Amino acid sequence: MAAPPDMEVSPALSLELLPTDPLLLILSFLDYRDLVSCCYLNRRLNQLSSHDPLWKRHCKKYWLISEEEKARRNQGWRAIFISTYCDLGRYIHYYATLKKAWDDLEQYLGQWCPRMIGSLKESVREEDLDAVEAQIHCKLPDDYRCSFRIHNGQKLVVPGLMGSMALSNHYRSEDLLDIDTAAGGFQQRLGLRQCLPLTFCIHTGLSQYMALESVEGRNKYEIFYQCPDQMARNPSAIVMFITGTSYLEWFTSYVNKVVTGGYPIIRDQIFRYVHDKDCVATTEDITVSVSTSFLPELSSVHPPHYFFTYRIRIEMSKDALPENICQLESRYWRITNAKGDVEEVQGPGVVGEFPVISPGKVYEYTSCTTFTTTSGYMEGYYTFHCLSNKDRFFNVTIPRFHMVCPTFKVSTVYPRISDTVALTVGASRCRASNRKRHLLTLPHNFGSCNCLPV
Repeated sequence: MAAPPDMEVSPALSLELLPTDPLLLILSFLDYRDLVSCCYLNRRLNQLSSHDPLWKRHCKKYWLISEEEKARRNQGWRAIFISTYCDLGRYIHYYATLKKAWDDLEQYLGQWCPRMIGSLKESVREEDLDAVEAQIHCKLPDDYRCSFRIHNGQKLVVPGLMGSMALSNHYRSEDLLDIDTAAGGFQQRLGLRQCLPLTFCIHTGLSQYMALESVEGRNKYEIFYQCPDQMARNPSAIVMFITGTSYLEWFTSYVNKVVTGGYPIIRDQIFRYVHDKDCVATTEDITVSVSTSFLPELSSVHPPHYFFTYRIRIEMSKDALPENICQLESRYWRITNAKGDVEEVQGPGVVGEFPVISPGKVYEYTSCTTFTTTSGYMEGYYTFHCLSNKDRFFNVTIPRFHMVCPTFKVSTVYPRISDTVALTVGASRCRASNRKRHLLTLPHNFGSCNCLPV
């Protein structure tokens, strides 16, 4: 129906007629992709989407660019976003998370492990990562590549960035391998086919590997420790203790535990003991807390032998009276495996010592245990006597602490035809050699012997 002749018709609403401030407010809610798309719609939106303050949020969100960094670069926010995207755009979903993890780790190390800072290597270039892919004939995951665009691992030194562990006769410290060293250790052998080492311990040879393909029972990009399957028919079969489902999850979860104090710093090293905050017990003025760790390099699945170490901290309150000073006499342990089997252990002192505990003093020691099941727990008490009254003995509770083996898999190894032929030929030669050796060592009176040979 036509409008009456005396009614004024409003002109069609045009984007050009809308005020600038409301449009900029609307654009400020867009993601960077939509903001870029607006540049191609019309001239007005092109001009508005180029408004420099709109890009500040994206620079901070995706690239962690601070005001100080902007001033140092002497560029606008939009220019910084574009230049950084041209260099690191393929990692836009990983960069901020990994950069923050590295920044937090460096800040923490600077305060608690300063000598470790010097072992970190500078970033690598895109072409370096491309060259490694060409060398190993496998694609590297983008989160792994992104991390190495920030830091190229570390030098092969002690202590290692990825944590240490020490017992009386065993020491482990894992370095985060640089890209060239990792590529040199890339595996194509049975059991570890298409696996890239991420860490390495120069004392034990232990490594954590990342699967670059879904082969031999592994998921793509899964990270694991490997140990031989001692009961498998195929000597190439291994057991894999899973430590991560992706590089991003593996690295950032480790860093988070480090910087939040989840791992203790001992002698300027990160020790990978896990402490359950509920695993604390206080008796009178003495508090006992426990941290634990699983050692894959000393464990096996077949036969079942799961090795754990635990670190005990015994502390007397600083507010305790001086006459409460006491000495540890003995220990009692009740050890229970996942089947409910119980073992009791009782003996003098701890690790050959009889520590004296006084107000404000801390005593710590490390010991170990093994289970034939994948988990178990320990609890017990220490018996102390007061030095001011040697007739007074009392027990101090050790809280129950659980030890659980990480998830593991057994590799599915199918030898190649060439390997099968070689094994068959080798076995045939071995059997022939054994028959010959047995014939040469038969007793001279074997023909008149009434007993059968064994």
